[in-house]
Amino acid sequence: MQNRDTRPPFAGLSGLDVTQLFADLPTPCYVLDEAQLLRNGEILRGVQQRTGCRILLAQKAFSNFPLYPLLAPYLCGTEASGLYEARLGKEEMPQGEVHVFCGAYREREFPELLQYADHIVFNSPRQLEKFGTRAKAAGKSIGLRINPECSTQEGHEIYDPCAPGSRLGTTRAQWDAAMTPELFGLLDGLHFHTLCEQDSDALEITLDAVEQKFGEFLPDMSWVNFGGGHHITRPDYDIRRLERLIVRTRERYGVTVYLEPGEACALNAGYLVTEVLDVLQNGTVHPVILDMSAACHTPDVIEMPYRPPLYNADDAGVRMHTYRLGGPTCLAGDVIGDYSFATPLREGDRLIFGDMAIYTTCKNNTFNGMPLPDIWLLHADRTLERLVFFGYDEFKGRLG
Repeated sequence: MQNRDTRPPFAGLSGLDVTQLFADLPTPCYVLDEAQLLRNGEILRGVQQRTGCRILLAQKAFSNFPLYPLLAPYLCGTEASGLYEARLGKEEMPQGEVHVFCGAYREREFPELLQYADHIVFNSPRQLEKFGTRAKAAGKSIGLRINPECSTQEGHEIYDPCAPGSRLGTTRAQWDAAMTPELFGLLDGLHFHTLCEQDSDALEITLDAVEQKFGEFLPDMSWVNFGGGHHITRPDYDIRRLERLIVRTRERYGVTVYLEPGEACALNAGYLVTEVLDVLQNGTVHPVILDMSAACHTPDVIEMPYRPPLYNADDAGVRMHTYRLGGPTCLAGDVIGDYSFATPLREGDRLIFGDMAIYTTCKNNTFNGMPLPDIWLLHADRTLERLVFFGYDEFKGRLG
């Protein structure tokens, strides 16, 4: 569990009777927090106003489009990872720009993609050669993703695009081997994305590496995209350093600077409400089975991995009663983590996991026939509204 002082996942519930607030919700369910989304939006808008940069919503982290009108006044558009996200951004935040990056585009999808995207970023000179002329003829702004080969992450190699042998981005050696004057002439901008939940000190290291390896090309560009992974709305994030780096880049190269955070837009703006189904004992361990599944409903818990924050709970052994919380699926590793509580857990107790707006509703699945949780909205006036219900048809329909 990350430090509560730097990542307050339950700030939006401060002063509320949470037991009463969520008492009638069907579990498991996600609850998106409108007030916290607005808070994040205000922070991101301030960065743009002070620096002249343009910030996009990376939909891979947060795709709950009913909330796009709420975020739209604070952002300049959306970033997509392919055709469907590009279409979603165009339809649901139509006044904003639509940027898209994909490791490789499909020939059959590209004509439709041109209907939605404003900026198209290619992963390699070969992809630029294959699609760039068509995109340019359609009036799109063209970019190439570069790989500065500068790793700043520890422990999350799965999220490190600069790891040795990475398939993401064009290294300088690949650039020198394949870039031609004709291909270079197609480019309007360069894109790099190397961070994951990091502060602006990591961005500064990365930006220095970008300038060292690709700086000679930046004066010919009209924009540079710093990618995502910037934890801008985290309370201890160094926003002043970020702003200095943005201004430095704008003034040094005469470019527009884009950022496309996903987590920062919806950080600490959601919860997952779940119920205790059974309390067991196996030797000295007390497993608890919940009606939510890490594997199905919070897959990053297993994939990243990490242990999500839990309301009114603490690290194992800190309080009197420690339990190992897991899901009801057949996967032995469907475990959220060990937590301690002041009082014993009982069947029917409700638990609330925090920071559940990001990488949850857009990544969940129906393994083992697990139902997808409802999605609710906690309005700024603290009333609740159900946005969507999922049932058997959603499980069956995707299988045949």
